[in-house]
Amino acid sequence: MGKVVLVTGVARQLGGRFVRRVQREPGVDRVIAVDAVAPAHPLGDAEFVRADIRQSALARILAEYAVDTVVHLDVSGKALGAGGRTAIKETNVIGTMQLLGACQKSPTVQRLVVKSSTSVYGSAPRDPAVFTETTPPKSLPSGGFAKDAVEVEGYVRGFARRRPDVAVCVLRFANILGPRPDSPLADYLSLPVLPTVFGYDPRLQFVHEDDVVDVLGIAAREPRRGTLNSGTFNIAGDGVLLLSQCSRRLGKPTVPVLLPAVTWVGSALRTIGMTDFSPEQIRLLTHGRVVSTVQMRETLGFRPRFTTAETFAEFARSRGPGLLPPETVGRAVDRLAELPLPGGAGPRERGAGAVQTTHGAR
Repeated sequence: MGKVVLVTGVARQLGGRFVRRVQREPGVDRVIAVDAVAPAHPLGDAEFVRADIRQSALARILAEYAVDTVVHLDVSGKALGAGGRTAIKETNVIGTMQLLGACQKSPTVQRLVVKSSTSVYGSAPRDPAVFTETTPPKSLPSGGFAKDAVEVEGYVRGFARRRPDVAVCVLRFANILGPRPDSPLADYLSLPVLPTVFGYDPRLQFVHEDDVVDVLGIAAREPRRGTLNSGTFNIAGDGVLLLSQCSRRLGKPTVPVLLPAVTWVGSALRTIGMTDFSPEQIRLLTHGRVVSTVQMRETLGFRPRFTTAETFAEFARSRGPGLLPPETVGRAVDRLAELPLPGGAGPRERGAGAVQTTHGAR
């Protein structure tokens, strides 16, 4: 009998794509697709089971289908439909607890893959230039999706200790972009004008949707010879982009806002429903975040097909032309960068730890 794979979060585009992909994997006999919401996209030959992972039905589903591989994708920073922040947190944290409890009781589960985020490292002014998987954050995230991800990973580590016979893989994804992104950062970059934090130009990393699906496939199967797909891995495309470079390539003007006023701007954008400009996203757009992908390449054996710059280019093409030609935006951003700060200080500085690691940021 072949493998039986259970995937959560299939109502989202990323979950649906992975379900369709994993069915083509050799040795996969059945795919069980689980979500509380019926997906609007096709799932191929997968068997859809409508179930809320916050409830106790998962234990029955694992037993009924004799599931041996669980891929947990229902960890997200953005709600489906009209769900608010409370519903997201319950799904992320309570749902993960229920899923892990069901896996712990199941004698058939052999492999667990969990989608996480590089937001677990936070964003702070004294952060290291590059985070590795073992770098502790200077300050733990205090709220939002970043805090959810920290709690989820804590529960997963506890599960791994209780069930050492189960191969556990945690994938910390950088900001996911592409033609069909579904994240608060993608919503922010889709605004006609980008509010930025005055005096900062953060470094950002992206990972392409296609690479996300590819690496999930590697994590869900038996490891290839010379590789190991158990453990925690940062997943990101090569290189970094500055926020100013992103605005140029989108052809969108920026509006620098003094840091104390950014929170007010974020509240206003949330109120009118344009984007979830949360405190954690404000910190990212202030200090940035860059992670090492050495373990992804050398241990997991995964090499992304898209660099950070190529990923962003695909996203930019999917959004169409901005308000201004990229050349005009570029000149305006350069002039703003040369302006002295109030109080006689020199030109504004880059974001925290802004070393020149812009390989691939064409």
